Amino acid sequence: MERDQPLCLLALITVTNTRGPIALFDLAHTISADDLSGRVIIVPGMNYPAFQVGKRTSPIDGGNMNRVFPGNPVGTLTEKIADYSQRTLLPLADYVVDFHSGGKTMEFLPFCCAHVLDDKDQQGRCVAAMKAFNAPHSMMLLELDPASMYDTAAENMGKVFIGTELAGGGSATATTISIAKKGIRNILIHAVITQGEIEVDDTIYLDMPDQSCFVFSESTGLLELCIDLGAEVKAGDLLARVHNIDRTGLAQTEYRVKIDGIFSGRHFPGQIAMGDFLGVIAVPM
Repeated sequence: MERDQPLCLLALITVTNTRGPIALFDLAHTISADDLSGRVIIVPGMNYPAFQVGKRTSPIDGGNMNRVFPGNPVGTLTEKIADYSQRTLLPLADYVVDFHSGGKTMEFLPFCCAHVLDDKDQQGRCVAAMKAFNAPHSMMLLELDPASMYDTAAENMGKVFIGTELAGGGSATATTISIAKKGIRNILIHAVITQGEIEVDDTIYLDMPDQSCFVFSESTGLLELCIDLGAEVKAGDLLARVHNIDRTGLAQTEYRVKIDGIFSGRHFPGQIAMGDFLGVIAVPM
């Protein structure tokens, strides 16, 4: 049918995130076409082979869905799914909501995010949607390598794009599931697809101004975090130590904060390898 209201695409990429699929399967069960002005496309597991085995990458071709856009219609299975999303699903959408979490390797303060864009009008619409989602934290997220990401594909089409990082650890909690469910309801109301009042709770606004926000490990071993998530930090504070586990008696490697802010994301497993993400510091706005 012809539409006179926005369309909304709700999509999941990070397959070790269980919060997004739970919220989206629930939405598919409870939503009624009679209550909609527009179309809602629900994709609970975009990289479904990876979703089925609880991994970030596909067991079929090793593909990471969020690193292969715009895809390839004659490529690997993961590239074909990305191509279908790029050429078929994304053109149908005005709003794109992409659920992520830290999976089994990272943990974050639960946040909804938007990106700094060249088109400031588009950026403003994305920020408005981020505010409407109303996660406990609202982040202007810096991506270090955005070229092949789903985010960039949607934004290059002029879409209103927001994403989430809802904790991590490879599982879900009642709190993070409720954040995802509330966020979906709020976005549908914000986009005038459903009617109702947006549910607003307190949110902390955060920014990632440059690469100094990131800390990566330059050593391999046992990770000792010295600060808990959510703590306020100052440049120079001790963030973590990595202990060599090949032998005793060796000095640990220390990692210090580079920028004042809030400890917002961390490596999750007890052991860490050289080059792994260790932590991220975000700056209150």
